[in-house]
Amino acid sequence: MSEGVGTREEIDYRDINDVVLRALSPPGMVFWVFLGALWLVVGAGIYAWCHQIYTGLGVTGLHQPTMWAFYITNFVFWVGIGHAGTLISAILYLFRSRWRTPVFRAAETMTIFAIATAGLFPLIHLGRVWWFYWLLPYPNERWLQPNFRSPLVWDAFAVGTYFTVSCIFWFIGLMPDAAAAREGTSGWRRSLYALLSLGFQGTDRQWRHFTTVYLLLAGFITPLVLSVHSVVSWDFAMAQLPGWHSTIFAPYFVAGAIFSGCAMVMSLLIPTRRFLRLEAALTPWHFDNLAKMTLGLSLVVSYAYATEAFIVWYSASSYEQTTFHMRYWGTYGYLFWTMITCNSVIPLLFFSRRIRRNLTALFVISLFINLGMWVERYVIIAGSLATNFEPAQWSFHTPTWVELTITVASFCWLIAWFTLLTKLVPIVSMTEVKEGRAWLRQAHGQQRRTAA
Repeated sequence: MSEGVGTREEIDYRDINDVVLRALSPPGMVFWVFLGALWLVVGAGIYAWCHQIYTGLGVTGLHQPTMWAFYITNFVFWVGIGHAGTLISAILYLFRSRWRTPVFRAAETMTIFAIATAGLFPLIHLGRVWWFYWLLPYPNERWLQPNFRSPLVWDAFAVGTYFTVSCIFWFIGLMPDAAAAREGTSGWRRSLYALLSLGFQGTDRQWRHFTTVYLLLAGFITPLVLSVHSVVSWDFAMAQLPGWHSTIFAPYFVAGAIFSGCAMVMSLLIPTRRFLRLEAALTPWHFDNLAKMTLGLSLVVSYAYATEAFIVWYSASSYEQTTFHMRYWGTYGYLFWTMITCNSVIPLLFFSRRIRRNLTALFVISLFINLGMWVERYVIIAGSLATNFEPAQWSFHTPTWVELTITVASFCWLIAWFTLLTKLVPIVSMTEVKEGRAWLRQAHGQQRRTAA
């Protein structure tokens, strides 16, 4: 790597290659210890799931009427986390937003693993997982035709399509970077990058085809940002249960999904930047813009909270008002106000430019947002089920060690795969960073003036 990349006025293409490819160097002992600790927690989650399969769902806190709780909360949360990848990589690409260039590859990678993690929870939620194929909407000889009016069937199509297209979009965007990595490596890594690059040589004809396909895929995947979590929200909105039956759920869930996804991008990317020494490619200017977008989404989510409360009051429905009174001041009241604090109050700190450029503060705030968005989904799901139409049936969910262990293991599962992939493929797009070299140079200039 050229010396003083972060301090020079001019950053050339070789500097960018050096910064990104250096991150692919063989990891040290700290990396393997950290990865091993994550897999130990994942192993504990697998043990808890095996215990659940052997003993039965009675080892969870699920009971009537709260038959959806931690597992479905995790499903909705992880599907939502994946939305930021599509927003940053596709929508901002169509708008030619230059600050996204070193960020989007990590966001896309997070999207793939988040959707894969979400797909595990309908299986974990089953008592007899070997009958999982009953979840798949396909005509069959059992005379059980799929009910295409059910949002649970819509989920299978929406989430499956989103995962497939996200993988294709990630793979297509990786080809030029894999070709660049191929030229500077040997052994099994060269074979891996040769496979991922699909013979890409950087000719004029290949670049024209690449940019055309990438643009078409970006346009194709953009509507999925709105459709996928809208469909997930209809799992609840199509029901008659108080607290669920709401027309605001589709935009409410989409805004919350992108909001939580942006926070997760910061939670993953800030430590990655530090440990892979990507400071020359990922500057405070990039995180400043990401924080601005997160702040805007926080205001949208806060507006949705206020609108939901107003509609409940305006409806004059005793069922809805009782459900929300219990949500605000009842057994789950502390969770509701935790949600408000994490999602609506703490992000207001992003109005400060100093905080937006303080990566430690950004990391801590992003963790609070992740906590708040997970709690929001839990309050909506378990809180509404616990206070249904019959007060005599009211019963609140209390999680057990099985649910808690599997939930924590899901976070470690995603972080472990993300961490492993940072050492296998370029986590920052060299191609697009080179295209936005003028903006990167400007960001370094701002950083130097701020330091001075």
